[in-house]
Amino acid sequence: MGMARHDAYALLLQGTNVLDFINGLSTNLVTGSCTTAFTNRAAQIIDVCEVVPVGSNVALIGYLPHKDGLLSHLSERILGQPISISDISALNDVFIGTGDSAPPEGTTVHQSYFGTMYIVPTRVKWAETWSQSEWNEHRIANEIPFYGHEISTTVHPLGCALGDLVHPQKGCYVGQEVLVRMRSRGKLGHRLVRRINPVTKATTVGRNESLVLERIQ
Repeated sequence: MGMARHDAYALLLQGTNVLDFINGLSTNLVTGSCTTAFTNRAAQIIDVCEVVPVGSNVALIGYLPHKDGLLSHLSERILGQPISISDISALNDVFIGTGDSAPPEGTTVHQSYFGTMYIVPTRVKWAETWSQSEWNEHRIANEIPFYGHEISTTVHPLGCALGDLVHPQKGCYVGQEVLVRMRSRGKLGHRLVRRINPVTKATTVGRNESLVLERIQ
């Protein structure tokens, strides 16, 4: 068991009613610490983020290659609200795994949809205990989707095993109408499954088994 380094960014949102702002733009019900997805009008993923309250403010932890897209999405919708966004990525290293390691002082421990997340100040210079291959083997065994593999900006949350992040009774948010229509018609597109190698069109390849998004007939 261990922790792998996550290629993450960290944004700090400060101001009034920050959780309400995030809740109004994302797929999950955001009332505190959680994992949620931001989608565009076609319900494609912009990013999947960890919501981490920090006092009266909120940190969003997401996948680094998706940072610019999410920043643009959020900034366009602040619309004069008393909310500011600061990039604090350089101040934090992020790790994801099983949470068995004792974290150093100053670490924020967050229970993510994907596993236990450690947000560690970069000054600590903490090192991962799992390689990316070991993290992938853990994900395959537990059928956990992840960034750069199953999760991309070309899929919707229901099509990459993130249906639990789409709250069935949420109010209006960008992409909601499409996701509601998909669910009501049972047209989710794909499901995440584990298969013994060799696997055609695998999204995560392991030593003996792989993950693949199979089309639902």
